[in-house]
Amino acid sequence: MSETSTGAAAEAVTEVAAAAGNWRKAGLAGAAIGVVAAGAAAGVAIERLTVGRGMRKKARLALDASGPYGSLRGMPGKAYADDGTELSYEVDEIEPESAQAPRRRRLFGRKAPAPVTVVFSHGYCLSQDSWHFQRAALRGVVRCVYWDQRSHGRSGRGVAQLDDGKPVSIDQLGRDLKAVIDAAAPEGPLVLVGHSMGGMTTMALADQFPELIRERVVGVALVGTSSGRLGQVNFGLPVAGMNAVRRVLPGVLKALGSQADLVERGRRATSDLFAGIIKRYSFSSRDVDPAISRFAERMIESTPIDVVAEFYPAFAEHDKAEALRYFAELPVLVLAGEKDMVTPSEHSEAIADLLPEAEFVLVPDAGHLVMLEHPEVVTDRLADLLGRAGAVPAAADARSSSG
Repeated sequence: MSETSTGAAAEAVTEVAAAAGNWRKAGLAGAAIGVVAAGAAAGVAIERLTVGRGMRKKARLALDASGPYGSLRGMPGKAYADDGTELSYEVDEIEPESAQAPRRRRLFGRKAPAPVTVVFSHGYCLSQDSWHFQRAALRGVVRCVYWDQRSHGRSGRGVAQLDDGKPVSIDQLGRDLKAVIDAAAPEGPLVLVGHSMGGMTTMALADQFPELIRERVVGVALVGTSSGRLGQVNFGLPVAGMNAVRRVLPGVLKALGSQADLVERGRRATSDLFAGIIKRYSFSSRDVDPAISRFAERMIESTPIDVVAEFYPAFAEHDKAEALRYFAELPVLVLAGEKDMVTPSEHSEAIADLLPEAEFVLVPDAGHLVMLEHPEVVTDRLADLLGRAGAVPAAADARSSSG
């Protein structure tokens, strides 16, 4: 390695250490931050050997200005949770037959039967825009509802969290989903699609409203999610290091959430480091489109640290294996990225074991954001599920759209 390269690498590592030091000085449990940062430091250092900070900033601005991802919008609506939280959703209605016929044929082969509403629930620190590719492929062809979970995207901050300091629970999210369905799709058959936390939300809906599942749901897709035991996930870190993080992380997040303004400034100051972490835990492929990577980064960055802190404890308590029985008689798709480090594919395998009639798809070279990393696979399998659920004719050769 040249002297210049060695110096650049040393500078990068020094900056990472300095960032961790700043967290410590702020009293924000730098030990846990450091363990996570160490996993991304090498990648960040290598990037900085050839790409300057100014150039990276310009590249991010260019991607933000030109990237189409997350630009699709539908008819907006509002639902209200049982604690008064405003929940934002959008509806993509079916286009007139004359307008949609060519795209319908491309996706599904022929005319669709009676309308079904497909309800998409997104994951932790994301938004409804995370379904960009699936939305582009399905819009106008089947009625779809996309919503932002409380305190995410365009939805309001959780009233119970702001006013009463009440922790978020997965059960609360299930009730939120019921409120959205009541407002956006009060009648007719439903297909429920959930990614990560959205899949847990779907399970919580079934657990609390089994009659809705029996009477109206005709299909379910659970993408990169878990029915429980999330407290055992090591996020690709050594077991000893993860055990240490697990012990201190609840206190760390509580401290971070209580000093949100300071932490947000720190996040902006260490944006390169966080971009490396986000990429590592979101994707597995080496050739992910930089615009997609930046799109994921923007969604995650937009989730305030106090929201991150409010939601995190709910995952350790999540246990909805029993609720899966309500899906047993339905067409079900269970899909996971083979290299998902956030909700490892073993969790999807466990769901499939409890739903032996489900279609289980393990996507090679895919991480947690599999619907962005390999959109064609996810869209094709969803199209097949919609066919099995009677929402559209069965498609032997579904094709996704990149629009």
